[in-house]
Parts: sequence; C-alpha cells; structure tokens
Amino acid sequence: MTAKLDYQWHLRDLMAARGMFSTTDLRPLLIERGINLSASQVFRLVTERPERLSMKVLMALLDILGCRMEELIEPVRVTGRQRKTASGETAGPATGPTENGVGPFRPKRARIL
Repeated sequence: MTAKLDYQWHLRDLMAARGMFSTTDLRPLLIERGINLSASQVFRLVTERPERLSMKVLMALLDILGCRMEELIEPVRVTGRQRKTASGETAGPATGPTENGVGPFRPKRARIL
C-alpha cells in the first residue's frame, strides 16, 4: 500500500518570526513583486491551508520571507488513526466514517416478530 502524503502550511509562523503579525503587512510586499491579490485572498492565504497555489505567488512568498520551500510547505506522511482501548492501549487503526460510510455507528439489525 502506498503512503498518503499531506502537508503543513507554515506561512503564519514564518510571518510572525519576521515581525509580520497582520495579513495586511504581506499585501504591499506581494504587490511590489507583481502579485496583486485582494485583502481577502491574502487573509485566506495566511490563515488557511491553500489547496492550489500559483508558482509566482509561491516564489514571491519565498522571496519575501527569505526562506526555503521546505520551511514554508512541510510534507508529512499521513498515518491511520489509532484507537485506544479503555485501558489506554492501542488497538490498531480505527475505522472512521469515511472508510465504510457509518464508522462505529453501525445500526443493529431489527428483528420483526
């Protein structure tokens, strides 16, 4: 089975480390580099994890923050969730609602008499 990959977005942390605590601090720096995003787009870029990102925006962010891509976008391997028993021991991967549709809430079959 192939491993599932995901990523963590560290834009807000990198901005704070460089003294930029507001999303409005980033917009003029992007405009200087030819990236014209609205205030709401910049806010979403900072506060949420983007699913799609223009290469020009990515390169501008790396230039503004003076960082490498690995610092901004950290790849992580997704592992299956682990269930814990009442005694606190790990019981193996949990079956969540997305795996079989109902997860642990499978209804009991009705018996009609």
